[in-house]
Amino acid sequence: MCSRNLVISLALIIALVPLSTVALPHHSIAKRSSFFDIECKGQFNKQIFYRLDRICEDCYSLFREPQILSFCKKQCFTTDYFKGCIDALQLTDEIEKFKPLIKVLNGADPNTL
Repeated sequence: MCSRNLVISLALIIALVPLSTVALPHHSIAKRSSFFDIECKGQFNKQIFYRLDRICEDCYSLFREPQILSFCKKQCFTTDYFKGCIDALQLTDEIEKFKPLIKVLNGADPNTL
């Protein structure tokens, strides 16, 4: 009887563990921790964060230099590297749209853009 219960318990665990890993939103948790890692002191807004993060991801894809990814995001998207990525991706006509987005995440006006 005890071994039967053990077998049933193990079968349930094996069946449920893959479901729990699919159902958990690990990606957004990782992004939220990244928000704090890059020194953002403002309000976390997932949509804004993903938009600015995408610029850095696209810049990395363009140059394939690992440092670009971290330098672009550093100081909550306010470094010269972020501006350089905007230039490289030919998004300079949208720079005024990015400033208020950065302000939300950063909690202050982005002086470097």
